[in-house]
Amino acid sequence: MSTTLTTPVRHVLCLAGSLRRDSRNRRLLRAAATQAPATLNLVVYDSLSTVPLFDEDLEQYEPTAPAGVQALRMAIARADGLIIATPEYNHAIPGVLKNALDWLSRESPQGEVLLEKPVAVLGASSGPWGTRLAQASLRQVLHTCGALVMPTPTLFMANADTRFDPDGTLTDLAAAQSLQRFVQAFGQWMERVAPAAAEPQAAAAALS
Repeated sequence: MSTTLTTPVRHVLCLAGSLRRDSRNRRLLRAAATQAPATLNLVVYDSLSTVPLFDEDLEQYEPTAPAGVQALRMAIARADGLIIATPEYNHAIPGVLKNALDWLSRESPQGEVLLEKPVAVLGASSGPWGTRLAQASLRQVLHTCGALVMPTPTLFMANADTRFDPDGTLTDLAAAQSLQRFVQAFGQWMERVAPAAAEPQAAAAALS
């Protein structure tokens, strides 16, 4: 009996390090979702604003963590991988993103959700230098949290305001191609560091 093994779809959570609803980095992640191959399902997380400032008193008062933290932890725990798009504020990552990572690094009922989680880092900026320093800072934090951070390729989108139309659609062809290569590389890298299990139906057919 011949069988066909199908490639499972990997689910990737996309997190923008900015609270602005139409930020450059949120636009970048939405564009990434349109460039993803059929084997990747990219979903942009839109509830970062519900994560409160990290406070150990709050952590002790709510041992399971505030609702916004629980939701983010669960979303990451359920995802096969994570893509973070960070702005650069004063040569570093935004406080709201660092705050979320501080919460995510703590013990929780879901475990340490960043531990051995495949993560890709990119970013967009209105300036000419992209987000190089912010990405370097973010990588350091993620490595400390035990995440598996994709080393290459890198993507520093400079002059981002010229690459999107007023509706937020990425119109720069070269940038779109670079973003497509980045997303495809992340899918391939995830398969190397955290291979997906075969689809249950395909596995059962192979054994019959």
